[in-house]
Amino acid sequence: MEKSEHLELYRQMVLIRRLEETAAELYQKGEIGGFLHLYIGQEAVSTGIIAARQPQDHVITAYRDHGVAINVGIPSKVVMAELLGKATGCSGGKGGSMHMADVKKHFWGGHAIVGAHMPIATGLALADHMEKRNAVTICMFGEGATNIGFFHEAVNMSKTWGLPVLWVCENNRYGMGTSPERASAVSEIIQKACGYGMRAYDVDGMDVIAVKNMVSERLEDIRAGNGPQFLEVCTYRFRGHSMGDPERYRTKEEVQKFIEKGPIDNYRKFLLAEHISDEAGLVEIEKQAADEIVAGVKFAHESPEPEDEALFENIYVEDVERG
Repeated sequence: MEKSEHLELYRQMVLIRRLEETAAELYQKGEIGGFLHLYIGQEAVSTGIIAARQPQDHVITAYRDHGVAINVGIPSKVVMAELLGKATGCSGGKGGSMHMADVKKHFWGGHAIVGAHMPIATGLALADHMEKRNAVTICMFGEGATNIGFFHEAVNMSKTWGLPVLWVCENNRYGMGTSPERASAVSEIIQKACGYGMRAYDVDGMDVIAVKNMVSERLEDIRAGNGPQFLEVCTYRFRGHSMGDPERYRTKEEVQKFIEKGPIDNYRKFLLAEHISDEAGLVEIEKQAADEIVAGVKFAHESPEPEDEALFENIYVEDVERG
């Protein structure tokens, strides 16, 4: 990797962290409605994944989607506008926190219902397979989603039809407030993929380079026609499941243990140790990220609310050929 590539990964992770911290503040002020699921602690996952994909590859994820939106290239101010329900948001202010998307970037959301996006991923990959397009669908989901029917149906059909899908389980150790040991019949999530005869791997989700390298290898293998694969990314969310989570299911000592080996701090130490950047260079990146988020909040505050007529937009697809 070139120096500029390393620093871009760091910039994206810091930008996600600053956006999420600011979103938490705005939520507590009542400026963000609905639910808010923060990506703090998991920044290396989506950053590494998206850094490995090619432009034609599809990305679809669950409701913890702000970081993915940043990584695919949606401007932070547009993400912030969506969080505040403004017309300038990526979903016109009608999707909010859990429904970030940009079709032009092959980013299909942001889905609120646990696991419901997984059959959609199978469909995206089936279309590419039938049209013989050189694209892979990257489907991200939490470990809790592996306990429901959507997961098993989608994974089974992808393997049966040999579809180009990379199933990425972001195992952050808690499905809401329940650990996998209390909800899953197998102790390791990766075992569930093996049950469908699918190649399965795991990687340290606190290491952005490890994630990027692993995903690059998996995408290359899938693109070569070797069918779907499963990747378990072991990570940890530093904050609650959502903003209303009292976190009574884990101790402060447990959280602190993971914070001490957090993805941003670890990568920062790596960049300094390998002389990829000096302290001043990283501080400047951090300052620029903070300034960008401040500007994004200003943009969102100054943006208009959606018009009433927007309620009726994008409900039906217009058939251009039939008029």
